[in-house]
Amino acid sequence: MHRYSDYFAHRHAHDELDCAPLLAAGLRATPARTVVHSGDHAMTCEDISRHVAQLQRWFASLGLVPGDRVAVMLGNSPEHMHLIYALVMSGLVWVPVNTKLRAAGLDYLLQHAEPKLFIVDDEYDAVTAALDCGAARRMRLPAFDADNASATFDTPAIGVHDPLCIIYTSGTTGAPKGVVFTHRMMRIASEAALKVADVRDGDRLFLWEPLCHIGGAQMLLLPFMENVTLHAVPRFSASQFWPQIERAGATQLHYLGGVLDILMQLPESAQPPTHTLRVAWGAGVSAPAWEPIQARLKVRLRECYGMTECASFATMNVTGKPGSIGRPLPWIDIELLDENGQPVAEGEAGEIVLASRVEGTFLPAYLHNPAATHAAMRHGKLHTGDRARRDADGDYFFVGRQTDSMRVRGENVSAWEIERVFAAHPAIRASAAIGVASAIGEQDILLNVQFEDEPVDWEALHAWARERLASFQLPRYYRAVSGFEMTASERIRKHLLPRTVDDAWDRLASVQA
Repeated sequence: MHRYSDYFAHRHAHDELDCAPLLAAGLRATPARTVVHSGDHAMTCEDISRHVAQLQRWFASLGLVPGDRVAVMLGNSPEHMHLIYALVMSGLVWVPVNTKLRAAGLDYLLQHAEPKLFIVDDEYDAVTAALDCGAARRMRLPAFDADNASATFDTPAIGVHDPLCIIYTSGTTGAPKGVVFTHRMMRIASEAALKVADVRDGDRLFLWEPLCHIGGAQMLLLPFMENVTLHAVPRFSASQFWPQIERAGATQLHYLGGVLDILMQLPESAQPPTHTLRVAWGAGVSAPAWEPIQARLKVRLRECYGMTECASFATMNVTGKPGSIGRPLPWIDIELLDENGQPVAEGEAGEIVLASRVEGTFLPAYLHNPAATHAAMRHGKLHTGDRARRDADGDYFFVGRQTDSMRVRGENVSAWEIERVFAAHPAIRASAAIGVASAIGEQDILLNVQFEDEPVDWEALHAWARERLASFQLPRYYRAVSGFEMTASERIRKHLLPRTVDDAWDRLASVQA
């Protein structure tokens, strides 16, 4: 395997494809340059440098050393971005915590990741107060007087294959898996974002994604790789979207989690007749919706496919073929294999298996999970558990997941995570969560419930679940069943469960979720 593909060798002849030296060089080279606009706040290189220096001193006062893990549960803000930059440049391992997690999900992550420090926003005090944080010190991010602080930060030696963060993904059956995401992987993810989003000199990139997602985190390096700026908002807002785009002069939109569906449902009067957006890039646009979205929103779609384990991206669609995830990125090779590990014929669906010509593109391991690591990484290739087909032109089309999971508003949701929570309810004998078609985003969740004796009122059951599950894990539909058909190993035959919801209780029609 070559260390670089031809693409990276051309772009970065003397670059190790890392993160911390790139950031350090960029911050020192142009102190007055603005790299991020967040509301009325302009984050300059000097501003970031001062915050990084102060945060590094704070880390040292807490006894943290390179390699220690720091869990972070913060909303999108300049302070959050400063913290991420500081963690990356200090060799500390960032553990992003999804702010939608509750109870069991939070407890599992903290026990599994074993962070030394858990940084929490005030607004999450209530949902984290009763958590067992283990050895982690639970603290708020301190306020700094950055105006009078030194901008001299430390640059410890950090290897490109050292962990940068632990990203928890629920893309498969069983407990969430912590993807060990290296400095090299983050750099490759950012390089891929430039390519997939067709980023050009002077572009203004709209950053709305939660920073706890790889989709948001990978954007933070882009201003240090090209002459672009980020325009960050706290979260996606349908009512504020077009005014925000106009104020920012934004040229790119990353779509996931039903964002395009939401924009298409806005009245036409909410969308200005002209705007600055040139490209919308992401995943999940079907072939029938392709042309209507481009015509209405006046953008060019750049569909892609990827997963956290492969440094975020594997393919991109540059031809505009409706519904296609395109072709492999320059450093990626794709095979489609059947259940016996043999290549499938043209037009047939097979598992997506990835190889890379760049060392360190794929995860080195899942944290504390050698079995899952071995299942995913075999002979240097990443077995994704996803299925696709390839047409005669060599373009790929995503078919679906082989695993017991769902995709809800941009989040991978493991059925196991939902079912283990409902298993704790005294009235429930068994449950089975499945994905059903959704008007917005990829899927909604339907929970099939077998009660022990007397059924529970659906509204009461949903209220009980709301205290224990993240919002994206909450079923929209509930259906009572008398029993389940089981396999010989006592697993529910989920493929036999109907995907219709005509006989299910819809909590959106009855409850303020």
